[in-house]
Amino acid sequence: MENRTAKPQSVSRRGFLKLLGGVSLTGVAASIAGCSQDPAGGKGWLPQQYQVASSWPVQVKGRIPIDPTNPSIVRDDKKCILCGQCIEACERVQSVYGYYDTPIKDDITCVNCGQCTLWCPTAAITERDEIDKVLQAIDNKDLHVVVQTAPATRVALGEEFGMPPGSIVEGKQVAALKKLGFDAVFDTNFTADLTIMEEGTELVRRVAGDLKGVKPLPQFTSCSPGWVKFCEYFYPDLLEHMSSCKSPQQMLGALVKSYYAKEKGIDPAKIFSVSIMPCTAKKYECNRPEMNDAGKHAGNEKLRDVDVVLTTRELARMIKMKGIDLTKLEDAKYDPLMGESTGAAVIFGATGGVMEAAVRSAYFLITKENPPEALLNLTPVRGLQGIKEASLEVPGVGQVNVAISHGLSNARKILDQLREDKKQGNPPRYHFIEFMSCPGGCISGGGQPRTSLPPSDQVRQARLNSTYQIDAKIYKKRLSHENQEVAMIYQKFLEKPNSHLAEELLHTEYVDRSKTFTAKKNG
Repeated sequence: MENRTAKPQSVSRRGFLKLLGGVSLTGVAASIAGCSQDPAGGKGWLPQQYQVASSWPVQVKGRIPIDPTNPSIVRDDKKCILCGQCIEACERVQSVYGYYDTPIKDDITCVNCGQCTLWCPTAAITERDEIDKVLQAIDNKDLHVVVQTAPATRVALGEEFGMPPGSIVEGKQVAALKKLGFDAVFDTNFTADLTIMEEGTELVRRVAGDLKGVKPLPQFTSCSPGWVKFCEYFYPDLLEHMSSCKSPQQMLGALVKSYYAKEKGIDPAKIFSVSIMPCTAKKYECNRPEMNDAGKHAGNEKLRDVDVVLTTRELARMIKMKGIDLTKLEDAKYDPLMGESTGAAVIFGATGGVMEAAVRSAYFLITKENPPEALLNLTPVRGLQGIKEASLEVPGVGQVNVAISHGLSNARKILDQLREDKKQGNPPRYHFIEFMSCPGGCISGGGQPRTSLPPSDQVRQARLNSTYQIDAKIYKKRLSHENQEVAMIYQKFLEKPNSHLAEELLHTEYVDRSKTFTAKKNG
C-alpha cells in the first residue's frame, strides 16, 4: 500500500544548484532558488562561481563557522549555497576569518559585526530574530516598555518601505514605535551627546597628562562593539588606549533604569528596555556580563541595562506585521527627559562622525569657547576613504593629530603601526583615533536594510549625505555641550562628566580574549 502521509523530501538550495550546475542552467536555478535578491542584489547578481556554466559539481568556496549560540547572527543551512561571500566579508573586509588558528575547542571567533548578513545572496545568514520577546513584553501590562533608536536607523529604515536610500524618517520612525505600543520612545542621540561629554573629558585629561601611566595616548573610541571585541581578540595589549566610555546604547540603558526610573517613580525591575540599532553586534553587547550597572546601582544584579536589541530590519518586519504603513505616518517627537539631541550626536552614525563630534566639544572643554566654523564641517574626517587623518590647532594645546578607520581590515593596519611605534619607542603619532567596525560606519551596519548586495558605496554615500543634512540643516544645535537635557542630567543626577556616579553607570572595562587562541593552540 502506498504511504500517502510520508513527508516529502526537501532539496536545499545548495543541492539544487549543484544538480543543475553541470547543464548550464545555474543562473535559472539560482533565480528559482531565490538567490536573486532583486532589487537588493540587482538583476541576475550571483556569486562569481554561479555566473557561468561549469562541470559537475559546481565549485564551492565554503563558509564561515557560526556558533549556534551566537547572540547576533544565525544561519539557515537549507539556504546556504557555499558561495564563499561570507568568507569574503569576514576575511577581506573585516580581517577576522583566517587570522586565527582553526578552531578546535572553545568559542568560534566572531566579532558579531554582521557584515556577512549583508553579503549573503540567499539570506541564509541573518540576525537572530527577537521580535517575539519584544511583543510579549509590550503585551505584559506589568512592564513599562521603553525603546531607544540609534542615529543611523533614521536614514535607512525607509528603504524597507520602498523609499530611496538615505530617506530621513526620524519622525515617522517615532510614530511607528508609538503605534506599536511602547510606553516611552527615547533617542540614542541623547546619550551620544552624553558620550561626547564623558569621552571628551577623558580625552582632555589624557592630553593634559592627568591620566599618564594609566590611560596613555592615543585614545581609542569605544562605541562600536564589533571593534571593541576585535581589539580584545587581536590587540589586547592596546586595550589601555580604549576609552572607558560605554556606547550610547548602553549609557541610555543604564540611565533608563536609574535616572528615568527615579524621575518617574518606576521600579527598575518593572522596566523592559529595548533598542533599535543598525548593528547586530549590539545584540552581543547588551549581553556582555558587565552591562548590568543599573542593576548593581539598584541592588539587583540580574537587571540588564538593555534587555533586547532589534536591528533596523527587525523593526521593519515588526511594523509590517502590525499592518502599519510607515510612509503614511505623521511625524511624532521623542519623549522628553532623554529625547533632546544635537547634530553632533546624529553624525555618530557616519564614519568620522564620533571624531568630529568629539573635536567640537573637546575644543570647548579646553578653551571654554565654541569651536570655529571650520571645526563644524571637518571635511578631512568625512567620506568613505578607509583611513583618514587630520591635524587641528587647539589654543592652549597646540597641534592635535587624529585618525579615522572604518572596516576592521583598516583598523588592523593602524594597530599594527601603533604596535611597531611602541616597540621602537617612538612617540604616539595620534592623540585620538576613531574606529568603526563596519565600512561607512553605523549607516552600513550589519543590521541595516540590504538595499544593495553586496553593500555599495552609492547607498552608503546616500545615507551619509542625509546624516550630514540633519546635522547642518535640520537640528538647531550642533554641539553636544549645548544639549539642555544633558546639562539637566548632570545637574540633577550625575553631577559632572567623569564623576564617581558617571564612572559607575556610564563607563566599563574590557576583556583579554586572546587567551581563546592560546587555548586552541594548546588544546
